Amino acid sequence: MGATAYWSERAACRSSDPALFGAAAEQKRAKAVCNGCPVRTECLVEALDNRIEFGVWGGMTERERRALLRRRPDVTSWRQVLEAARIANEQPRATS
Repeated sequence: MGATAYWSERAACRSSDPALFGAAAEQKRAKAVCNGCPVRTECLVEALDNRIEFGVWGGMTERERRALLRRRPDVTSWRQVLEAARIANEQPRATS
């Protein structure tokens, strides 16, 4: 197994109560835990690629993930899409 197989060992939520990430009333708090997580992208990829239907994963609720999957039904690898987006966001912006 590669290093990415163990992404959950570095997750910010690993010591949090799992109920926090499944309860609709706690979604705001759960998403706050995800904000600074070093493996947020890996977590979101796991949820999107495997069509996980419940809970907060990678900072997105199930409703947000369903909407994203509906908008992009052609995506076969969310890892590639999210890494490309990250790289694009890190590119220096051209000044006018």
